[in-house]
Amino acid sequence: MSETGTAVPWMDEDHRLRRTLGFRDLVVYGLLFIAPMAPVGVFGTLDARSHGAVALVYVVATVAMAFTAFSYAQMVRVVPQAGSVFAYARVGLGKEAGFVAGWMAMLDYLLIPAVAYLFSGIAMEALVPEVSRWVWTALAVVVTTLLNLWGVRAAARVGFLVLALEIVVLLVFVVSASVVLAREGAERAWLSPLSGDGTQGAFAVSAVIGAVSIAVLSYLGFDAIASFAEEVTGGSRQVARAVLFCLGLAGVLFVAQTYLVALLEPVSSAELAAEPARQGSAFYDAVDASVGTWLHDLVAASKALGAAFAALAGQAAAGRLLFAMARDRRLPRALARTDSGVPRVALLSAAVITMVAAVWAARQADGVDHLVSVVDIGALTAFTLLHASVVGWFAVRRRGGAVSWWRHVLVPVLGAAITLAVVVAASRSAQVVGAVWLVIGVVVLVAQACRESPSGG
Repeated sequence: MSETGTAVPWMDEDHRLRRTLGFRDLVVYGLLFIAPMAPVGVFGTLDARSHGAVALVYVVATVAMAFTAFSYAQMVRVVPQAGSVFAYARVGLGKEAGFVAGWMAMLDYLLIPAVAYLFSGIAMEALVPEVSRWVWTALAVVVTTLLNLWGVRAAARVGFLVLALEIVVLLVFVVSASVVLAREGAERAWLSPLSGDGTQGAFAVSAVIGAVSIAVLSYLGFDAIASFAEEVTGGSRQVARAVLFCLGLAGVLFVAQTYLVALLEPVSSAELAAEPARQGSAFYDAVDASVGTWLHDLVAASKALGAAFAALAGQAAAGRLLFAMARDRRLPRALARTDSGVPRVALLSAAVITMVAAVWAARQADGVDHLVSVVDIGALTAFTLLHASVVGWFAVRRRGGAVSWWRHVLVPVLGAAITLAVVVAASRSAQVVGAVWLVIGVVVLVAQACRESPSGG
């Protein structure tokens, strides 16, 4: 029986998760999935699009994603289940909407780890070019899958060490950049990361908003914390606190590092906009030119290890989503079994799908583009249904006591408007893939409804 008073099917010992996680473990999983230095790869693109106001972009993006984090915090308190947005939409909007939310989130949870594994393989190939990137990619999948199968607590402990290393590297960058700025001064005006560098004309709100649509993708992963609601000690409030804390901390880290590197960047935003090929390496180039190659290599190595463990957190969340949907009889029942509190069948299934996608992409020249173009649509669609679930549960069904119009209506409506705007701004190919995946999900849903109806057998 859940806190909502709704019976949860298949809650016998063979289909129950074990409560072993604390607040710190939840934050570790969230930050691992996001990655503390996530802006490294997109800094140049954001700098060019925002006319140099890249730190402001992350300030706005953090506020924008706070609406989604707030809706997660509202729903996890009343539906503390492993299915996350699948469970929330099911009780707030109905079982059909719940399936659609889970189906769309599945696209995100299965492909984001594939992208992370691929990034790890690319970084390792750069360090050891004798070994192909697809081999490194497959090895990363195997190692992190074994850790996940070992158990959520063990994986969290190893993940904590990796996260600590990433934070240390980030602090080394911050200190080194600050020393260079104190000794030699900034390449750009001190307030330019918040107001633009002026090389593409006057400050433009539209340019910042356009860049925000890309920057919000750096935050995808904090929501995975909600997937561990059945494995946390101390109640669902711990999960809500962890979601909000993780987003806030990530926002501070993103703003700080992009502010500093923007001041070190010797290339103007106009030059980056005119030469798109330079955007991908802009962060590394700025570090190289101002601090030295040693920091460039340190950041690259940290990104290689961090990407693999970001995938570990994503794979763990994907396994729990498959587990929850199977327990609710929306996916094959075998996925709902646990072994000593670990959903090993669901985890292995997620690992196989992720490995196929990651290794395939690693063997293609444009594999990164193919994966990155579609991973976000699923999450953003699921976020939109999450916001609708808050309105449905609290304001329409009035199941959560007295209605607070700002918490239960205004905030989720604004959050849904933001996520829909980002979907509209996504690439055409991503929209097509998302639409196809949605259509497949609807077909599966209709088939299930026909099978369950009296006339269907």
